[in-house]
Amino acid sequence: MTSVLVLGGGPDAERTVSETSANAVAQALATSHDVHFELIDRIDVSRLAALPGDVIFPVLHGSYGEGGPLQDTLNQDGRPYVGSGAAASRACMDKIGTKLVAASHRIGTPPAGIYDPRDDKPPMSPPFVVKPTHDGSSVGLYLCHSPDNWLAICDAVRTDIATNPYRSYMIERLVIGRELTVGLIGSSDKLEALPIVEIAPASGVYDFQAKYERNDTRYIVSPELPAGISRSLAEASLQLAEALGVRDLARVDFVLDRAGDAWLLEINTMPGFTPTSLLPKAAHAAGLSFDQLCCRLVSLAQARTQICSGD
Repeated sequence: MTSVLVLGGGPDAERTVSETSANAVAQALATSHDVHFELIDRIDVSRLAALPGDVIFPVLHGSYGEGGPLQDTLNQDGRPYVGSGAAASRACMDKIGTKLVAASHRIGTPPAGIYDPRDDKPPMSPPFVVKPTHDGSSVGLYLCHSPDNWLAICDAVRTDIATNPYRSYMIERLVIGRELTVGLIGSSDKLEALPIVEIAPASGVYDFQAKYERNDTRYIVSPELPAGISRSLAEASLQLAEALGVRDLARVDFVLDRAGDAWLLEINTMPGFTPTSLLPKAAHAAGLSFDQLCCRLVSLAQARTQICSGD
């Protein structure tokens, strides 16, 4: 029986989400694997090496857990692990860098730039979104619809940066439309696109509270879309993932505007595994139960017999 070390927690803002996700993964794998569940903050190679497991399933979200630092440690450990390698994780966590890769492949993405907290004047006129460049789950998301609330947003961002000096923020043109996400799951030698999920938050904003703290967000699997949109989003997602070096799993987020144009928002290399998470919903629509999804991911990692330090 394969032994799996499931890691959860982490030092990032999404720690509580990670704990829920990791616990769900550990329970799903326990029926068919020897599971060891460990909550961590940051972890060094010596402590990781002391933990049991043939395969490691790191269910951490945020810049440390899915942005490269943890993957560097996993590479040094040498055991196969679920998810993208360190270089791909860093590339995908960088929202601005992801946009540049997307643009080079003619994948539409809203104009954006880095926000300098020393500036009182925004680099573009409202409406726009202010969000961290290296975080997920809509942590620190602010919508600016007019100049009236810009200064209040500046104060909030400056306060956050004073507490988290390594966090940077970006400003992105707000696109009004339908929020769609494409889940990707690995097969034997490639990624495959899962059915699209549409996200319809009651508040109109899919922020952290809409994702995890309220139950009024609707999720529509395989929604009715204009002709060709489902296929084009799947193709764009797979193309972007390949360009960034993603493996095993990912979730790619888009907004479909009123004119029928799709705009890439970001790609996530370790999507959530909570009861409201989107990748498991899409996998279920494709015929994969939650248990089967987790087992497939472990099998994909286990098939990699060698981990290179620069992968």
